[in-house]
Amino acid sequence: MSLDDLTDDVQAEYSDVDEETTVTFDRETRNELAMLLAAFDPEDVDELVRRGVHMLFQTSVETGTLDFHLRSEFDVTYDEYLSGMTFDEMTGA
Repeated sequence: MSLDDLTDDVQAEYSDVDEETTVTFDRETRNELAMLLAAFDPEDVDELVRRGVHMLFQTSVETGTLDFHLRSEFDVTYDEYLSGMTFDEMTGA
């Protein structure tokens, strides 16, 4: 796969996100969600889910987990995706 494949996949997934997403929670997740709702008192559950997605994304970027998965699947890193060029393209290799 390539940077173009990743870009196409991100755009396709972005379109799919607009559809209604239904999540089924197991007991552990329901308990954890209830604790977080009680502690953070968000306007609604959706706000807490948004925060959770942001936190997972940020943690994945900071720890290199996102790059590992992108490199394994698409042979690019997140920085390469953001720049629109692979490292080889940037260096002229």
